[in-house]
Amino acid sequence: MTNDHPSPSANAGGTNAGGTKPASTGTIAQINASGGGVPKLPVPEALVDERGITTDASADKLHHGLPHQALCLFPRELIAQLQAEGHPIDAGSIGENITTAGLDWRRVVPGARLRLGATVLIEVTDYTAPCWKNARWFADGDFNRINQKTHPGASRVYARVLHGGAIRPGDPIELIDDSAADRTDRLRIPTVRWPTDPQ
Repeated sequence: MTNDHPSPSANAGGTNAGGTKPASTGTIAQINASGGGVPKLPVPEALVDERGITTDASADKLHHGLPHQALCLFPRELIAQLQAEGHPIDAGSIGENITTAGLDWRRVVPGARLRLGATVLIEVTDYTAPCWKNARWFADGDFNRINQKTHPGASRVYARVLHGGAIRPGDPIELIDDSAADRTDRLRIPTVRWPTDPQ
């Protein structure tokens, strides 16, 4: 399937049409939590630890809520784009904990690190696979509209928490500049070498 819906940031990692570097800072537009399942509803503030937002829960603990899935993020700009396409979606509908604003979303890739507010540091671990429970937020029921494989740049992302703390809507988000090699190295699975047999 071809991607007929490019993300709002088409020049990730380079320069935009005006010759400036894509935004590496943004804000927390909304923080969302629930007792399990979707939609997640806005909360005025949150405490983040290694498991994510302390007041949030996942209904499906087999596939969600592990340390590498501590937080789920999605940008307000893509929500607005989906709304313009006629989908009945809003912030928190598809289960993101952090609705971002102002970031160049195509730079938010596995291995990237972001600082939320003053103290929270997170690392993106993977693109979030779309779930059938989110079909209701799409006019045609096609929840694969947010599938990274079919619509690159339109997916939510998962992140692990490296350092916790308190966050509020309006807090800054900083996308920490690093190299592709650094991001790849963080995602590498450590190898174990068995000791050689004595001669």
